[in-house]
Amino acid sequence: MRALALLCLLSSVASADTRLLNVSYDPTRELYQDVNAAFARMWQARAHERVTIDQSHGGSGKQARAVIEGLPADVVTLALAYDIDAIADKSGLIAKDWRTRLPARSTPYTSTVVLVVRHGNPRGIHDWSDLARPGVVITIPNPKTSGGARWAYLAAYGWAKRTLGNDDAAREYVQRLYRNAPVLDSGARASTTTFAQRRLGDVLVCWESEAQLVQREFPDEDYTIVRPSLSILAEPPVALVDGNVDRHGTRAVAQAYLEFLWSDEAQELAARHGFRPTSATIAARHPEFPPMKLFSVDDLYGSWKAAQKTHFADGGVFDSLFGDGS
Repeated sequence: MRALALLCLLSSVASADTRLLNVSYDPTRELYQDVNAAFARMWQARAHERVTIDQSHGGSGKQARAVIEGLPADVVTLALAYDIDAIADKSGLIAKDWRTRLPARSTPYTSTVVLVVRHGNPRGIHDWSDLARPGVVITIPNPKTSGGARWAYLAAYGWAKRTLGNDDAAREYVQRLYRNAPVLDSGARASTTTFAQRRLGDVLVCWESEAQLVQREFPDEDYTIVRPSLSILAEPPVALVDGNVDRHGTRAVAQAYLEFLWSDEAQELAARHGFRPTSATIAARHPEFPPMKLFSVDDLYGSWKAAQKTHFADGGVFDSLFGDGS
């Protein structure tokens, strides 16, 4: 009987351990593996409670739809604010003031869009203009399914609009660019795989973090990062999924988990995985993030909702340019 009682006690303790689900986008897999382990150690020391953080990764838009349809995320760490707004608007699971709840508009790290070329840069890729040249093969994901792809599209479109002077010229430019992309992968990590492992394409258009990953994972290939003359300030945000944490009883630990992303330890991990930390102190330790001329979505498009409606909604600019099957 005593053995049975001890077994029941141990089972009760085990069941009291907390689990969180972080629903994120493709390129953050390695980052959150390290963040989760660091947070679990901190939480054990501070709260004397074991916590396990499960991860779910995919295209940002697809992940948002999964949460709307019932994937029980405690937190979301997605590629763009529009996807979190969509969860808030369509499911009511996230409070609509979510951007005001954490520092830096709930963005613990930033990124941008860069270009990766093969050894010796045989195609002479130096800026966005080179991607639309005949014969250049582009590897880039599909902006209809991938948050990273939407950042890439808007970076190219924004460069063209500011450089060429108007929307008509920008549309013509991005049409030529995407015609050089024979395959549009569903997510950012899939495009990285296509370029680096399957060795398809002359240039990869990607997150800065993915570019650094390619260099780390394939050191013998001598891939080069080309930083364009103008790119976009990518701000991938995070949010508590209020409806789910209240149902799961995980609000306190989930809130602490998100706040941990601004700690020096997590900021350092973000930098090591190719994301630009919001901490100026941590950023100063990482010369691999040189200054770049960047514009924000709000600068050029007013808001993510406006950009989404204009460019990526059904019948938007992207559909109008490629609706003929080109």
